[in-house]
Amino acid sequence: MTRILAIAGSPSHPSRTYGILEYATKLLQQEGLDIDIISVRDLPAEDLIFGRYDSPALIQPKALLEKADGVIIATPIYKAAYTGVLKAFLDLLPQKSLTGKVVLPIATGGTIAHLLAIEYALKPILSELGARHILATVYAVDKQIQRQADDSIQLDEELEQRLQDVLKEFVKAVKPSAVVSPELAHAN
Repeated sequence: MTRILAIAGSPSHPSRTYGILEYATKLLQQEGLDIDIISVRDLPAEDLIFGRYDSPALIQPKALLEKADGVIIATPIYKAAYTGVLKAFLDLLPQKSLTGKVVLPIATGGTIAHLLAIEYALKPILSELGARHILATVYAVDKQIQRQADDSIQLDEELEQRLQDVLKEFVKAVKPSAVVSPELAHAN
């Protein structure tokens, strides 16, 4: 079975970033992918801040990452960079832990002006961790993601289409023999 690890890098919950990550993972589950979600905000802050590579709390996330065929990393952009809590987590991962994995970065921000933060801030660390197959980034401006009364999210049409398009690529990359479901196949 194809395994995916989705990493939520938002320091708050609920968040638009977590909402778009959940939305993406639901679509991928319909494709028969086995998905685990971890939220770095739930890891012990002391372990992240003090760089405790041997933290017992990191055993499960590291094991999930090792087994994963693909990784989705979702983060809000603050002050033109991905979150500090995500950086602290990535710093504690084993060297080259993304080698051989398909990586899909997803980012949210208050303005389109932060779009390039992924190219200049996040992608270099993903490459340092061994990622060589990094798909096109999905960047969403906050106003494209509306939180509903039940804490679900509603994506605007353009964002939903871009997300579905990149998820089709993701499925084909992690599961080359897959036949994409009609939900994603009709997303043109």
